[in-house]
Amino acid sequence: MVNEILTADVLVVGGGTGGTAAAIQSARRGAKTILVSEFPMLGGMLTSAGVSVPDGNEVLAFQTGLWGAFLRELQQRQPGGLDNSWVSFFSYDPRIGAEIFADWVRELPNLRWISGQVPKEVLLIGNSVTGVRFADFTVKAKIILDGTELGEILEQADVPYRWGWELQSEWGEPSAPVDFNFLTQRYPVQAPTWVAIMQDFGESMAAEIPPAPNYDPSKFAGAWDEYGSLKFLNYGRLPGGLFMINWPICGNDYGEGVGRLLESEQAKSDFLRECRYHSQNFAHFIQNQLGRRYGLAENVFPSLLYGGGNSVPTGFALHPYYRESRRLIGLTTVREQDILPVDGGTVASLNLDAIAVGNYANDHHYPGVKFDLQPKSIRWGGRWTGTPFTIPYHCLIPRETDGLLVCEKNISVSHIANGATRLQPVVMGIGQAAGMAAAMCVELNLEPRDLPVRMLQLALLEDKYSPQAIVPLFNLLPNHTDWLHWQLYYLNNPEAYPTTGNCDYHARPKQDDYVGKNTPTLRNSNFFTGIFQRIAPQDYRFAILTPPQNQGQKCELVTLASHIDSLLEACLHEQPLQVWGRLNQQGNWILVEHLSGQTQ
Repeated sequence: MVNEILTADVLVVGGGTGGTAAAIQSARRGAKTILVSEFPMLGGMLTSAGVSVPDGNEVLAFQTGLWGAFLRELQQRQPGGLDNSWVSFFSYDPRIGAEIFADWVRELPNLRWISGQVPKEVLLIGNSVTGVRFADFTVKAKIILDGTELGEILEQADVPYRWGWELQSEWGEPSAPVDFNFLTQRYPVQAPTWVAIMQDFGESMAAEIPPAPNYDPSKFAGAWDEYGSLKFLNYGRLPGGLFMINWPICGNDYGEGVGRLLESEQAKSDFLRECRYHSQNFAHFIQNQLGRRYGLAENVFPSLLYGGGNSVPTGFALHPYYRESRRLIGLTTVREQDILPVDGGTVASLNLDAIAVGNYANDHHYPGVKFDLQPKSIRWGGRWTGTPFTIPYHCLIPRETDGLLVCEKNISVSHIANGATRLQPVVMGIGQAAGMAAAMCVELNLEPRDLPVRMLQLALLEDKYSPQAIVPLFNLLPNHTDWLHWQLYYLNNPEAYPTTGNCDYHARPKQDDYVGKNTPTLRNSNFFTGIFQRIAPQDYRFAILTPPQNQGQKCELVTLASHIDSLLEACLHEQPLQVWGRLNQQGNWILVEHLSGQTQ
């Protein structure tokens, strides 16, 4: 294939979360698509970067599109289920996640996947991107998508981008600094993390984890003091006695000289080596403190040569979890104001050109520094979640360059707002929308900037494989008969969009309305009886009476479904209750899927 020229309708560069979703959606729409990835595992943050404990879009109504399909496939394939950690409702073996994406790709004869390649040069005619040269071949396509982890295509095509902080004077963002300072200079972007997967070897003794160069145990001192060692490990617990080590408190976030990622290939290689060594040293510290029962997991990731021919042990992810990238200067920019709740409400304002939904709380990582942001969290379903917001289509489009869309953390977004838009489900939604847009641009012979947004929105809402929500509505699922009607109604009448995020339909839904392909099945639930206790609004406890092995245990009651949320809100303090759900011992909660008592 050396020096071969390949042609396609759509070329996706980068097999991360957004790029994988974009390629699958583009091909499902019918476009001849080529996906070129650096790594042999597709999925990026969700798989090859090891963050298989994803955050955000956990509410059932937001489990739509490819994100929802991915969760449902995981529920079918993952032995032991997804209720393993306390930081997320979904944790799984990254190998299974990668298998799902690979299977989806194999099902599409018009999608060709080539791995082990990185872009070397972007081909341009005037202001239009026409192709990308790799080491062994060149791909020419009508539409190119930048799905790389660090926005490599933006750099190589000389497309204007942002890197670093914006001051408050730029857009009036309430959490932005007034002046550049020590923090903005030391950490121009959020710190990446090179995730390690550790394992509980039980009675067997794990292999010793050697310290890497510059080991300093004082860097990790007190990492889990506020939690205890077991709770620390269970933060990212995976099935099969595995633990995802992605710990922000004196842990393996690494941002020393993070600007080197953009300086040169040698500087980038130096930073990546230090980042991986830092994670190895944290894993060594954990083993040294907690014993040889815990060691690096074996064969979770394929063996890989990285940076000067050094082999990365298979217990470490294939690449860092990058929280921030080069960020496009696009036709519009997502700012902090666009993700914050409206006055007196629990949702952000609705973008008329919305193409994806997110709801994660704004979260920034700077090692050793606590950075406070404007709160955007709410209590819902018995626990904390984030204010829903929308991603506009025009933040995927460069101001001047044609033939190009972005589909990763490289969208046009402020440094502050990136803390909420960078999460896996949001990026997967962005990727799905970008892939759909690219295929439609080929069909209609249009540039991305000329594609009518409403056509794109309809295509996403009516996709025959994985319809994707455009408007965040807590209480309406895609399998509800009126879902499409209300999505379009609020797009056509944005002034009517409720600040509660609850669809204003008159017929109150019944539990039976929510039984279908997009809802969990009760066959995986357990039955509990007990006494309901109301601690505060959206804060519930449950004193378990049966089954006998759990008698006397007090745990939280939480839910991802709006009809259960309404029923829990109506429960009386100290009333008897029957609950069907799944007990998560790590988080000490029951994820309620059905209940009965005096509320019905």
